[in-house]
Amino acid sequence: MTCLTILEYPDPRLRTRAEPVAAVDGSVRELIDDMLETMYAAKGVGLAATQVNVHRRLLVADISDERKDPRVFINPVILTRTGMTASQEGCLSVPGYYDEVERAERVRVRALGRDGKPFEAELEGLLAICIQHEVDHLNGKLFVDYLSEMKRQRVRRKLEKDRRLQAEGRAPAPARAPSI
Repeated sequence: MTCLTILEYPDPRLRTRAEPVAAVDGSVRELIDDMLETMYAAKGVGLAATQVNVHRRLLVADISDERKDPRVFINPVILTRTGMTASQEGCLSVPGYYDEVERAERVRVRALGRDGKPFEAELEGLLAICIQHEVDHLNGKLFVDYLSEMKRQRVRRKLEKDRRLQAEGRAPAPARAPSI
């Protein structure tokens, strides 16, 4: 397995709309394994293929404390959204930044699993929030898009400054707290 590079905001490739996965084959399963390794290494709870510069409709998630319950959603479609909740979200593509975002409390999702077989699932809580966040990535949308323009600009400037300082060797790499 390989740990992949996670694109960071404001990289324009994060705005690319992902294409459906045509067939679940060995290369797709290898990508799933690489994405899971990358997500775990970055201490995230979800990762969309778009975030690793693969523009296919595929996401992985694991919200378990033990990190032993990987979930795979290929060509996910959110069928229904019910209730509303606001929670703090972070993103592996927006390291070190968290803000409150409103999302549905529960979702019904249709997707293909790692085995290529279709399934539907009712999800709630953190997993429902995670799936909505990752499906947004597959559609070229980031959690910062839910924030005010002023907050988005502040985040962008801070991340650009942090990258510049890191490149100059004047600042340590940001610590990654658990993010979606």
